[in-house]
Amino acid sequence: MFTFVKNCLPIVISSLALFSFSSQAAVNFERQILPVLQKKCLDCHSATKVVDGKPKKPKGDLRLDAAWAMLKGAENGPSIVPGNLAKSYMHEVVNLPKDDDMFMPPKGDPMTAEEIKLLKEWIESGADFGGWTGNMEGAPADAVAAATASAPKPVKPRDHDLFYVELSKDLKPAADADIAKAKAGGAQISLLKADSPLLRADFLTGVSKCDDSKIALLLPLKDQIAQLDLGRTVITDAALKTLSEVSHLAVLDLRQTKITDAGLTALASLKKLQTLNLFGTEITDAGLKSLTSLKSLKQVTVFQTKVTPAGVKQLTDAIPGIQVTLK
Repeated sequence: MFTFVKNCLPIVISSLALFSFSSQAAVNFERQILPVLQKKCLDCHSATKVVDGKPKKPKGDLRLDAAWAMLKGAENGPSIVPGNLAKSYMHEVVNLPKDDDMFMPPKGDPMTAEEIKLLKEWIESGADFGGWTGNMEGAPADAVAAATASAPKPVKPRDHDLFYVELSKDLKPAADADIAKAKAGGAQISLLKADSPLLRADFLTGVSKCDDSKIALLLPLKDQIAQLDLGRTVITDAALKTLSEVSHLAVLDLRQTKITDAGLTALASLKKLQTLNLFGTEITDAGLKSLTSLKSLKQVTVFQTKVTPAGVKQLTDAIPGIQVTLK
C-alpha cells in the first residue's frame, strides 16, 4: 500500500515545515534571526555579566537576549514592535549609513542584505518568537508569568522524537573548533535540541556562495549533522558524494539546485535518511530509481522536476508507505 500525493503543494509546505520553500515562507526566529543576533548583537546587548572580573552591562541598557527585553527596548523605544517596521528600532539602526553614530553594530561585520531582509519579513509578519523566551533574568513579573503559562507541557515522546533520540545514541558533541570552521565558511550551525549532540546546518544567509568546497567543511561534523538545508545553493553532484559520508543525516533539502540523476546515486549510503526535498531540480525517473534502496525514506518531494507518475510508482512500490509529492 502506498501514498501518492497529487495536486497538493500546501501539503508539501506543511509536511516539510523544516524547510523554507520560497521567500514567502514564514521566517523562523530561532533558526534564521537568533543566530544573527548571537553573532552580531548579543556581545554588547545581553544581561549584565562578569568579564575579566568586572561587570559588563548591556550598552544603552538595551538587551536583545530575551523576547520580553526586545519588546521592552530602552530609551529609544522598543527594539521590536510586531507588525510595525517603522517603530522597530532594531530595523532602523541596522539600515543607517555606516558612518552614522547610531549604526549597528558599530564594530565587526554588519548585517548582510539577506539578514536585514529576513529581519524585515519577521517583524512585518508579526515577530513570532515561536517557543523562544530567552534569558528571563530581570524580566518583569508579567513576562515571567506569560512565559510560564506558555511553556510546553510534558507529552509522551512521539515516534519522530524517539527516532532522534536513537539517532544520537553514543554520539559525542561536535568539537567547537570544527563548528567554528564550518561557520567561518558560511554555514549556520545549531543544535537540534539543547541536550542532543545532533546538529542542523544550512547556508540560508549565503546560498550563492555555497559551493562544493563549502560542503567539504562539514565533514568534521559528519557524525553529528542530522538535518541539512542546501536549497538554492550552487552545489553540484560532487557535493552529494561528500554528503555520502554524513552517516546520521535524516533530513536533506536539495531544492532548486543543479544536482542530477547521477549525483543521487551517492545518497544510497545514507541509511538514516527520512526526508528528501528535490523540488525544482532536473531529477528524472532514473534518479528516483537510485533511491529505491533507501528503505528509511518516508517523504520525498519531486514537485517541478522531470519525474513522471511512473517513476513515482516505481519508488512507492519499492518503499511501502513512503509519501511522494509530485504536483
